[in-house]
Amino acid sequence: MLWIKSFHIIFVTSWFAGLFYLPRLFVNHAMVNADSEAAERLKLMETKLYRFMLPLAVLALGFGLWLMIGYGINGAWMHAKLTLVLLLIAYHWYCGKLLKDFKANRNTRSHVWYRWFNEVPVIVLTLVVILVVVKPF
Repeated sequence: MLWIKSFHIIFVTSWFAGLFYLPRLFVNHAMVNADSEAAERLKLMETKLYRFMLPLAVLALGFGLWLMIGYGINGAWMHAKLTLVLLLIAYHWYCGKLLKDFKANRNTRSHVWYRWFNEVPVIVLTLVVILVVVKPF
């Protein structure tokens, strides 16, 4: 099970790298003219990153499921963690919706909104690590 746990951590970390960086690209994208060369470059970067993030998420979730089957769901901390994982899946999906809006030049949000949006995965990661390590309940 240690190999499975190792791969889970590797793919979670990789997925989070994308969850941290994609909204940062959105911050920059919201600050440039929609018809500019910079906007087109950002669209390409966002699309490639999002496409790369999906298999990382699937692998992280797959290895996590394997761990759950191996260890079982023990304690309320695991239920809280799984709730946060569902939030991350929704966040990932919503990033895809925002990406489509940028691609179609339909973004209506400011760079300030994206700066706050960018903090969500940091907060979730903090909570998940505390739940897994401390197991407070």
